[in-house]
Amino acid sequence: MADDNNPFAVMMKQAQDMAKAMNPAMENFSPKGFEALWPTMPKEVMEMMFGNTVNKDGLDAKTRLLLTLAGLTCQGAQADSAVRQTVRHALEAGAKKQEIVETIGQMSVFAGIPAMTRALELAQEVMGDNEDEDQ
Repeated sequence: MADDNNPFAVMMKQAQDMAKAMNPAMENFSPKGFEALWPTMPKEVMEMMFGNTVNKDGLDAKTRLLLTLAGLTCQGAQADSAVRQTVRHALEAGAKKQEIVETIGQMSVFAGIPAMTRALELAQEVMGDNEDEDQ
């Protein structure tokens, strides 16, 4: 039940009610389930969409994804699915596990140890699935 004195809670309740009315299946929606709907993009697709295909002298997809991971860590690594997907895509774009760990670790200076620890835990969930790949 939404707290009538909290405008954010009221807004969230209204959004939930609207989602249920439009699609009753949304009541059981899980961000982890959404993660399964979005497969890892091939490196070539990431380069075309996020890399230096359009801006030849710009950042490549790997660098952009490491920057995205840094930003997500600085936000407190609160978006579990986003962190895991970014790590998955960074690996596909050619990032080494060590580069991912260093990117997250560097953010401890800005985001704090708890945010870094949470991001590392989420990254390990993905990187643990890829044990046979280069470190």
